[in-house]
Amino acid sequence: MAKIVCVLYDDPIDGYPTSYARDDLPQPEYYPDGQTLPTPKSIDFKPGVLLGSVSGELGLRKYLESNGHELVVTSSKDGVDSVLDRELHDAEIVISQPFWPAYMTAERIAKAKNLKMIITAGIGSDHTDLQAAIDHGVTVAEVTYCNSHSVAEHVVMMTLALVRNYIPSYNHVIDGGWNIADCVARSYDLEAMNVGTIAAGRIGLRVLRLLNPFDVKLHYMDRHRLPEAIEQELNLTYHDTLESLSKVCDVVTLNCPLHPETEHMINAQSLKHFKRGAYLINTARGKLCDRDAIVEALESGQLAGYAGDVWFPQPAPQDHPWRSMPHHGMTPHISGTSLSAQTRYAAGTREILECYFEGRPIRDEYLIVQGGQLAGVGAHSYSEGNATSGSEEATKFKQA
Repeated sequence: MAKIVCVLYDDPIDGYPTSYARDDLPQPEYYPDGQTLPTPKSIDFKPGVLLGSVSGELGLRKYLESNGHELVVTSSKDGVDSVLDRELHDAEIVISQPFWPAYMTAERIAKAKNLKMIITAGIGSDHTDLQAAIDHGVTVAEVTYCNSHSVAEHVVMMTLALVRNYIPSYNHVIDGGWNIADCVARSYDLEAMNVGTIAAGRIGLRVLRLLNPFDVKLHYMDRHRLPEAIEQELNLTYHDTLESLSKVCDVVTLNCPLHPETEHMINAQSLKHFKRGAYLINTARGKLCDRDAIVEALESGQLAGYAGDVWFPQPAPQDHPWRSMPHHGMTPHISGTSLSAQTRYAAGTREILECYFEGRPIRDEYLIVQGGQLAGVGAHSYSEGNATSGSEEATKFKQA
């Protein structure tokens, strides 16, 4: 029987919810490319409840324990005294999330002698050293598409919040003020702006489709060019370099995976090519950007605003400069873990586990690494190598 270690974010500060804001949970019937939603044989949770935190357990305990497996669920993931490190030596499967990532470094993978699979309950497996997983024959899987549209909606929300200067205006009300000029001195219309996405995969393409009705001019850059029919449908302008796209766009949104080729792609040098006063939206991964270069660009006015929900490391230390830089709209990493998305990624995690324990193939859409090489969607979107260096700084975070 297997030991499964599941690392999830903490429960709400006031305790696990006993009631919710809504009674039902609308869900799509299918994804736009025809991929089906997760299809486990059954689930042991009620859709709409909090599944992503420790007490939610992704709804997995009944299924795993009834089949004789051991499930350890914890939020303690950083530092040598963490529960993760204590339990890792004989774990067969580690489940983690992008929102509260268990950084599966080469050192941890080497210590976990029984480790066979690492599952991301969500999308984005950069918190795992993919090169180490390849070298040790560890399978890496994620629940592709489960929260892509959740993230895309977040991108649109943050784009409008920055361009319309929503957050300072909201805070002005909270503070009892009513100075219109203070609120509108940095407010613009999104209409007619040039908006570009770095990568036009599931999230990036959804962003383009959501923004199209705003009568903006749409641009994209991707190593895989979209079909001509989609380019014509959305009147897209394709760019083969970041410099080309950033020179013409008023809003740039990052929707690409983090791997060695994309790490720190937004840096002091590349920011020089941005239009002065551009907005940058990053819900992909914090490490796509050079931390200090973003701060300097906001302070100098090269960027008019920066918003996102991804940091490096996560959780971000209290003194992380993105908490206090000007003109930002940062949140904790929440874009892909709405209650709607949690239902899908919990079901997808259950589907992957069922396949693993029953000896059935895991669908290609979910595979990142298998058999000592990039596989499935991972071979399309990732590159070999490691993007976890520096993750030990997550130990600096102290819960307020």
